[in-house]
Amino acid sequence: KVLNVPDVDAFPDHIACSSSTRSELVVPVWNGQGRLLGVLDLDSNTPAAFTAEDEAWIVPLLADIFRHAE
Repeated sequence: KVLNVPDVDAFPDHIACSSSTRSELVVPVWNGQGRLLGVLDLDSNTPAAFTAEDEAWIVPLLADIFRHAE
């Protein structure tokens, strides 16, 4: 499941990669067989930087890129 965190300081137990991170978008990366390969973790220094529109193009892009990955 995609996780869009508009304010990492308000997210319980969040562990930031950088102290300047204010928002985060975490997207699972699946191959075409439904196997989880990893996650794409996007951080921003801007609060609420990621939108539903970002999710709408990132998710299918990752699916297309990794569909043949093992």
